[in-house]
Amino acid sequence: MLERLFDLKGHGTTVRTEVLAGLTTFVTMAYIVVVNPAILGAAGMPVAAVAVATCLASGFGSILMGLLSNYPLALAPGMGLNAYFTYTVVKVMGLPWQTALGCVFISSVAFLVLTLAGVRRVIVSAVPRPLFAAVAGGIGLFIAFIGLADAGIVVADPGTMVKLGSLTGPKPALALFALLLIAILQARRVRGAILLGILVTAAIAWMTGLAHFSPGTYSLRDLSAAAFKLDVHQALNWKGSIGLSLVEIVFVFLFVDMFDNIGTLVAVTKRAGLIAPDGTIPRLNRILLSDSIAMLFGALAGTSPVTSYVESAAGVAVGGRTGLTSVVVGVLFLATLFFAPLVQAIPGAATAPALILVGALMMGALAEIDWSDAAEAIPAFLTVIIIPLTYSIANGLAFGITCHAILKLARGQARAADWLIYVLAVVCIARFVYMA
Repeated sequence: MLERLFDLKGHGTTVRTEVLAGLTTFVTMAYIVVVNPAILGAAGMPVAAVAVATCLASGFGSILMGLLSNYPLALAPGMGLNAYFTYTVVKVMGLPWQTALGCVFISSVAFLVLTLAGVRRVIVSAVPRPLFAAVAGGIGLFIAFIGLADAGIVVADPGTMVKLGSLTGPKPALALFALLLIAILQARRVRGAILLGILVTAAIAWMTGLAHFSPGTYSLRDLSAAAFKLDVHQALNWKGSIGLSLVEIVFVFLFVDMFDNIGTLVAVTKRAGLIAPDGTIPRLNRILLSDSIAMLFGALAGTSPVTSYVESAAGVAVGGRTGLTSVVVGVLFLATLFFAPLVQAIPGAATAPALILVGALMMGALAEIDWSDAAEAIPAFLTVIIIPLTYSIANGLAFGITCHAILKLARGQARAADWLIYVLAVVCIARFVYMA
C-alpha cells in the first residue's frame, strides 16, 4: 500500500528511511509546540488551547501535504507570522485575538482562491532559477545562524551586533559536542546521524542534569477554548467597514506566507533532488493547495497561519524523498496531543547542532549560480545575505527579485514574456516603502 501511495522505489527510498526522516524532521521542529503557544499567549489566547491547536494544525497539514503532493514537506504555524499576529495585529492595532483569527481565515480563503486560479503557480514559475539556488543557500545560512544562536555559540553584542559566546558554558559546550558527534557520524556515512546525535545529546543532558523538565496541567478538552473562536464578521466590519486595517493585515499574511512558502519549497525540493530537469517543480499545484487548506484548518483550530517549514530539510538530509516523511511528521504531531509538554524535555543544545549542519548541507546549491555573470551573481548574493541578516526569507527574495529586474532592464534584456517578474519587482518595492 505504501509503495502504491508514495512510489518509494521510484524515489530510491524505503519505508525505514522515510520513517527515520520523519522522526528527524519532527524532532527539529517540535519546538513549535512550545514556542507558538508562548507567543500567541501574549495576545491573550489560552496557552493550553493553542498548544492543542498547534499539534492539530501541524499534524493535519503535514499529513495532507504527504498524501496529496507526495513531497517530504512538513507544515506548522509559521514563526514570524505568529509574532506579527500577536505584537502587531493584537497589541498595536488593537484587534481582539478572535478577530485576528478571523483575519487569518480571510487570508487563507484568499490564498485558496489564488491557488485554485493558478496565480500562485504562475508567481513561482516566474522566479528566476538562479534565485532558487540562492534561496536554498540563504535559508541554509539562516537556519545555521538560528542553530548557532539557540546553542549560545553566537550571542548578541551592542558593539558588533554579534560575537562568540562563552564556549565553556554548559549549553554551548553540549551543543559543540553534539555538533562534532553528528559531523563525525555524517562523515562516516552513518544512517540517521542527525537523529542519533540529537537523542544521544539529549540523553547526556538528562543524565547530567543540564536539562530540566517540569510538566504542567494539560487536557485535550482545553482545545475548545480556541477552536472555532474566530470572528470573521468582526474582521470584515472592523471600525465599521472593510477598511485599510483589514487589507493591510490580509496583505501581510498573504505576502509573507507566500514568499516564505516559495523559499522553503524551493530549498527543500532542490535539496531532495525533486526539481525537474527544466527547473520546474512537479505537482506544484498540489503542494500549494495543501498549504492553503492547512492554513484554513489552522485558523479554525485556533492558531496563526500555517506554512511549510525549512526544518523539513533535516529529514531530506537523512534520506526523506516522499510524502511518507510528511505523514510520519503529521502522525507524531497528532501523537504529541497526548503528551505535548514532554517535547520540552529535548534541550535546545541537542536540536540546534542539527540545524547548523543541515544549513551546511544546503550551501551546495550555490554552486549552480554563475558567479562570473554580475546580472546573475549580484541578485543571488543579495538574496543569500539578506535572508539571515534580516531573519526573513521574504526580504531576501524581495531583494533578489528587485535587483534581478533592474539589472535586466539596465542590460536591455527585458522581454515581454518576463512581465510578471517586473510586476513582482514593483510589488517588492511597494512592500519596502510600506515597511518603511
